Amino acid sequence: MIVVSKKILNLYAGMGGNRKLWDEVMDINVTAVEWNEKIADIYRDFFPQDKVVTGDAINYFENNFHKFDFVWASPPCKTHSRVVRFNVARRYNGEDDIKVKLPDWKLFSLINFLNTYFKGDWIVENTYSDYKAPTEPQRIARHNIWSNKTIQKFDDERTFHNIEEHQSLEDLCFYHNFDYERIKDWDYKGDKKQILRNCVHPELGKHILECAFKKKQLSLEDIND
Repeated sequence: MIVVSKKILNLYAGMGGNRKLWDEVMDINVTAVEWNEKIADIYRDFFPQDKVVTGDAINYFENNFHKFDFVWASPPCKTHSRVVRFNVARRYNGEDDIKVKLPDWKLFSLINFLNTYFKGDWIVENTYSDYKAPTEPQRIARHNIWSNKTIQKFDDERTFHNIEEHQSLEDLCFYHNFDYERIKDWDYKGDKKQILRNCVHPELGKHILECAFKKKQLSLEDIND
């Protein structure tokens, strides 16, 4: 474990799939922001040591960004996903009842601010998309990653969600390493499976944090100098 303490802001935290293995990387102090109270409650249940704020992620960020060393943001991916292409095609084919929404450009507003003004390290994660992004991402596994750090490729098969293999709630809990019994009994009326599908796989979340805080390895020349 890297012996260092960092204040981390986890925006759009969801259930905390990305955060699950962070304690294996370093000593951390995490503040998570999630707008849905029920989802925030399950995050609290899994990570009682974290501070959890229920509210708008951007609003919290605007007021508190200067208090943190590292920001992870996983904004909603629905308007950025490749599903948009299929919905557009269906509209052109006469299915006028299909809803098509423009990509939510707040994603890139956040990236621009972090890249221009934020003094710490940062990661913005979203789904692979069809459109040309105004800021080119790094492609890691099946994600688009924007960061002030270079994130090494990660080809771990465990991070590749397969909708054919992971259809049931129990399968998805096993895939993300969440306690099925706790999720099954969770008082949430929405689609629990979709919440799990939205999670960043814990192994990928750990890998990205390791890359963001990787210590510089000294060469023999450095040591001799």
